Amino acid sequence: MFFHSSLLSIQEKKNSSTTARTVCCHVLSFLTVIFLTSFSAFAQDGKTHLQWLGQSAFRITTPNGKVIVTDPWLKGNPLTPAKYKQLEALGHVDVLLVTHGHWDHFGDAPELARINDIPMYAPGDLNQSATLLNILPAKQLPRMNKGGTVSPVAGIKVTAVHAEHSSVLVWKDPQSGQEMPYPGGEPLGFIIELENGFKIYDMGDTGLFGDMKLIADLYKPDLVLMPIGGNFTLGPKEAAWAIKEWLHPKWMIPMHYGANPLAKGTPEELIKELGSTTTQVLVPKPGDELVF
Repeated sequence: MFFHSSLLSIQEKKNSSTTARTVCCHVLSFLTVIFLTSFSAFAQDGKTHLQWLGQSAFRITTPNGKVIVTDPWLKGNPLTPAKYKQLEALGHVDVLLVTHGHWDHFGDAPELARINDIPMYAPGDLNQSATLLNILPAKQLPRMNKGGTVSPVAGIKVTAVHAEHSSVLVWKDPQSGQEMPYPGGEPLGFIIELENGFKIYDMGDTGLFGDMKLIADLYKPDLVLMPIGGNFTLGPKEAAWAIKEWLHPKWMIPMHYGANPLAKGTPEELIKELGSTTTQVLVPKPGDELVF
């Protein structure tokens, strides 16, 4: 109610000011609801949204709006956009996947698990070490291994598969201040099946191995996330050979290049090595979003 009088008492002015503030609060609340509803509708548009955040870190929004984050090395990653060095900028994360214990994959995973109060799915022996080191509570460190399938949230299935690599967890001793190596388990790749059946093969860090063909034949991934940097993993030549001879996915996104000077492979070299192929190579910049 508004009063058209220039003779308002002090109390009336206070009441008027309070009323105005209340109205503003209601309007802001209404607009917030509208925004969140629209955002939720966008997030649940029935498509898969994928952001590359540098190295092997991806943020995947599923057709039903769930958020999956893989290998979240973000704060120290030179390729990660500044916005996402603040982990809260990822929004709520529903599923957290770590392929192995190396620092550029394990990175910010424990903090992300704490912020979102969710489990960190990783190689079983890596999570055993993390449990004994009190990095996270045991309930947030479920154990799994190659061949195992879990359903972290309704409608999403994650299967652990082989990766040809190594794994060690280097953790600072809180008493001595020295970094010490601990068992990191066997490195993994993940087959991530979303609510609509769309399948993503996150290869983790890997070199060539013959059972890539078996994995492709059995799970038939639509999209492959593949390291190409070389030195530590597949280089462009090896990655191209695996795509043409064994994997044959509809789409492939190169990863694990550009953040370390030793990982010199480039998407341009990969595409040249591939030549004519039915696989579409997608090369996002860090922070770019792709929709499938």
